[in-house]
Amino acid sequence: MAKQRNEPAALTPFQQLTEQSRQEYEQIQQQLKEIDMLIQQTSGEVDRLSQRNAQATNRAKQLESRFDTAPRSEIQEVYTALQDAQKRLFMMRGQLEKLQSDQQNYQRYATHLRDFLQVAGSSPAPSASKKAELEANDQTATVVRIIEAQEQERQRLVRQLHDGPAQSLTNLILQAEICERLFDNNVTRARDELGNLKSAVSSTFQKVRDYMFDLRPMMLDDLGLIPTLKRYVSNFQEKSGMPTSLTITGSEQRFASYREVAIFRAIQEFLTNARLHSHAARVQVALDSIDNILHVSVEDNGSGFEPNEVFGPSAQRKTIGLPTQRERIEMLGGKLIVDSSSGRGTKVTVEMSTLETERP
Repeated sequence: MAKQRNEPAALTPFQQLTEQSRQEYEQIQQQLKEIDMLIQQTSGEVDRLSQRNAQATNRAKQLESRFDTAPRSEIQEVYTALQDAQKRLFMMRGQLEKLQSDQQNYQRYATHLRDFLQVAGSSPAPSASKKAELEANDQTATVVRIIEAQEQERQRLVRQLHDGPAQSLTNLILQAEICERLFDNNVTRARDELGNLKSAVSSTFQKVRDYMFDLRPMMLDDLGLIPTLKRYVSNFQEKSGMPTSLTITGSEQRFASYREVAIFRAIQEFLTNARLHSHAARVQVALDSIDNILHVSVEDNGSGFEPNEVFGPSAQRKTIGLPTQRERIEMLGGKLIVDSSSGRGTKVTVEMSTLETERP
């Protein structure tokens, strides 16, 4: 009699559901990677179009001062370029918001699937050797994220330098050439153009100073964290148009330079998030130094978010933002606390020891 082959046991309905959930979870992780890449590309395009729109707006403002004498073709060209820049920027911002919304939905669904798989027991507890391997991988991933964050920041700065000061300097050269040609034909118009050129030079110089301040404020080294924050918050409010208050309590003292840099960069990140993502009407920054502990908070009344979606496993692919700030703060012995939920604003708090103080 022929031997019967052992047929694999049929999966129970629950096992089938678990396997389907695992496959779907892996597919969503891949989709999240693709969306994350698209968001980065689209964000870069939005930054580029924002610069282009700002340049077109400045050119239109310059044209207003000589609207009666400017050639009709130039007027048409300037305002056509402005309308095109505004339309493209509007469309690209809409695309970015759609991608970010899709990302949040996928992340929320992935979290539910992950929780189900953990309950279903499809993720057994790792062995000691596996734990060591996972810890090593986590450390490597942390280093990779920091390096990628630094490189992405450099790319952003290079793009801003190219689209901002570099482009402005190119425009100045063109205006200077226009003035040079007009002196031979129309001295009055040449004088007017020189006035416009002087204003443009002054504006460009201020932009370069602002760019240098954002890149690395010299007063942070010279005067310390608190005076630098006062100026930065004032500039932030002026540029963003968002009412932003700064409250300082406790002793005003110098801290270790690396701690001052870490706190300043963290506040920069929190304010940038409030401006770009929260749709807030106001922001409050508070700094309190008491009993050798520095408390810093940034609170807005915007749309908020779910912290689990930012700090959960799906957020490990992020190279910048709150997860990276948390890692940096914790490396210095501090802690970062996020209090937020959809529809009720966000409050980010940093607590850090100030025992290593420096004298002014």
